[in-house]
Amino acid sequence: MKAREIRELSDEELRQRAEDLGREMFDLRIQKAVGQNERPLLMRSLRRDMARLKTVAAQRKQS
Repeated sequence: MKAREIRELSDEELRQRAEDLGREMFDLRIQKAVGQNERPLLMRSLRRDMARLKTVAAQRKQS
């Protein structure tokens, strides 16, 4: 997800998306621990998306 797309989301959508990403990341960590991780690069992209979401949320909070 691009930063521009994230900035277009409302605060509620931003919070919901962060919650969904957190659940996905948790599931991937469990899969990795069990040894069933089929897409290891997905974790990287989810982690970066979460960072983008948190950055936009922090910017909104400051202004």
